[in-house]
Amino acid sequence: MKLKYSTFKKLMLMILFSLYTNIWGDDITLSELKLREPLDKKIRIKEDKHLDSLFSQKKLGSFVQNNVTYFRLFAPNAIKVVLVTLSKPTDLNLNYYEMKRDEEGVWEAVLEGERYGLFYGYKVYSAGNGHEPLPICIDPYSKAVASFTTFLNPRMSIVYKDNYDWEDDTWIKRDWLDHIIYEMHIKDITAHPSSGANSLGTYKGLIEKDICGGINYIKSLGVNTVELLPAQEFGYYEIPYLDSLNGFFNTWNPYERNHWGYMTAAFFAPTAYYCYPRGSIKDSVWIGTSGEQVKQFKDMVKAFHKEGIAVIMDVVYNHLSQYEVGNLKQIDKEYYFRIDEEGNLIAQSGCGNDLKTERPMLRRLIVESILYWMTEYHIDGFRFDLGKLIDWETVEEIIREAKLINPDVIIVCEPWGGGYDPTGFSERGWSAWNDQIRNGIKGENPRNGHGWLFGKWYGNNNIERIKSYIRGTLTKDEHGLFLDAAHSVNYLESHDGYTFGDFIRIGIGEVKENDKISNINEHIKLSPNQLKLNKLGALFLFVSKGITMINSGQEFARSKVIADDPRVNDPNKLKIDHNSYDKDNETNYINFTHAEINSNLLEYYKGLINLRKTYDAFRHCNYEDVNFFDLDEEFGLAFSIIYKGNSFIVIMNAEQDKDLNFKLPEGDWSVLVDNNFSGILELREVNSEISIPAISGVVLKRK
Repeated sequence: MKLKYSTFKKLMLMILFSLYTNIWGDDITLSELKLREPLDKKIRIKEDKHLDSLFSQKKLGSFVQNNVTYFRLFAPNAIKVVLVTLSKPTDLNLNYYEMKRDEEGVWEAVLEGERYGLFYGYKVYSAGNGHEPLPICIDPYSKAVASFTTFLNPRMSIVYKDNYDWEDDTWIKRDWLDHIIYEMHIKDITAHPSSGANSLGTYKGLIEKDICGGINYIKSLGVNTVELLPAQEFGYYEIPYLDSLNGFFNTWNPYERNHWGYMTAAFFAPTAYYCYPRGSIKDSVWIGTSGEQVKQFKDMVKAFHKEGIAVIMDVVYNHLSQYEVGNLKQIDKEYYFRIDEEGNLIAQSGCGNDLKTERPMLRRLIVESILYWMTEYHIDGFRFDLGKLIDWETVEEIIREAKLINPDVIIVCEPWGGGYDPTGFSERGWSAWNDQIRNGIKGENPRNGHGWLFGKWYGNNNIERIKSYIRGTLTKDEHGLFLDAAHSVNYLESHDGYTFGDFIRIGIGEVKENDKISNINEHIKLSPNQLKLNKLGALFLFVSKGITMINSGQEFARSKVIADDPRVNDPNKLKIDHNSYDKDNETNYINFTHAEINSNLLEYYKGLINLRKTYDAFRHCNYEDVNFFDLDEEFGLAFSIIYKGNSFIVIMNAEQDKDLNFKLPEGDWSVLVDNNFSGILELREVNSEISIPAISGVVLKRK
């Protein structure tokens, strides 16, 4: 039945697409085009050099000046471009305006009057596409976008006018080392009823007052920065399950969704999806038509800033939304994408297409997009997905131009994609996710790739390598990655892979990967051994030099058990998930009753956050301020930090079944952290000697 249903659904959607392409305007005929044969290598190199030489300083997109509305699109390979306008996305009475091309490849149309609220797009004709129905392409510089909820993701750009009152809001400015980042998904943080939000899973719900979830919960943790999973307008839908489109056959995603947002469609527009409460969006409807998403996004940023919380956006400039129609692939594939000698899209990203960031006008688009989010949305920083797929010249221009606007802007990336080079990013002043500390401490996988936390050595790790993580994973140490500790984003869990809690559950064998979880509340409750491992990992993370990041729910050992969703026939339901990108359901939604169940761990995280914020010794100490003690235990670690008049000793014991006895330096010491509690208050006083139980740690402060 599923195959028949999906085939029927595909047929209906293709009918809609036919209306979207054929009714809205006449397509150019084959006789009007000069079709090209496949280019040989020499011709392609010559064409590449020509395209690379094109550059325009003209303002792009739609904008109003002197009671005139301009529309400009850069598409150097197009032979004809038509501006299409309409009063609403469902309107079949369309207006067409042929655009004029300048010598640099910019097409322009000018309409009299201030056309705010007008919907528009472009029909782009190029050699080889005249025999196909042409979609209406969105403007790459769209400031607001209306989207149609199908896997083809048709969209219309909106001529948008903004009169937002920021009051006295501005960027949160702080040293990079002072950021404690909470990675989160805008919808997931309030989509579960336990959040108490009235508008579940929305921008509005996230900042509601007097609820237990959302911004109130984030503030209660003590973190000072949120990192939002992608919220630029993105492709929500994938191909119908067990069906095909353009050579893609969907056997991998029965949910037919891209929930995390890593399929960007419009680099200047906030996603409309998060304006609509959970369950209110239906298939085959237009959303975002009012442009309300712009105001709601800004309201969210302003609310975070009022609480002293910085906002980082996760951005994707290495590839574009794969399955939708009417984007840069239809505007000018040969200019905007990396293609092979046969004209096929290259996909090192694993997402179907890689953007050719080294093209001057695409570099301009990326940089202007970043600056736009900084100036128009007061965004404090960015995390770049698969950063190594962005060319070095663009990398350098991004940080140079961004710092001219806000010298404290935080720039983070995944230092992999088209290779792996954390040091290269560090040399250019970027920070990067430190996957080495992640793998060294917890391990690479929970089956047979365990790290220090489990009393194992993963890969090239040893006690000296573990010590280097404490000091910032610097290049002055063997296998170090960063020139400056401020470039190391230390983490044990992100949206990718198993949660830290699930890694531990599976790693110690108390849960099997293929177990079906019948009682989620019993499953989430930590066993004594699970609790010890979670606490020790957290302690290591918060006393290590660098930028600290946790993922939402890590503080209570969140488990991603695949929800028993009646809408989807998923054979893996009720198992633990390690890649939940496709699930817009309770697999991903933050359940705050689970935070209550594991309140002991939650309070431990709050204490560690408070400790790190209170004592800058853990953030700003110099390399030489950290001195390690020699221990007999293979998986024991002890060091002192003396910084600005404060003296600390940190002792961590990753031995699995052996206590660590440590002789203290002379004097009296306050225990701030032990295997039960953490924070800035003295738990007890010790001197002479202290015993550290297996899988636990302490932080001591000289009285």
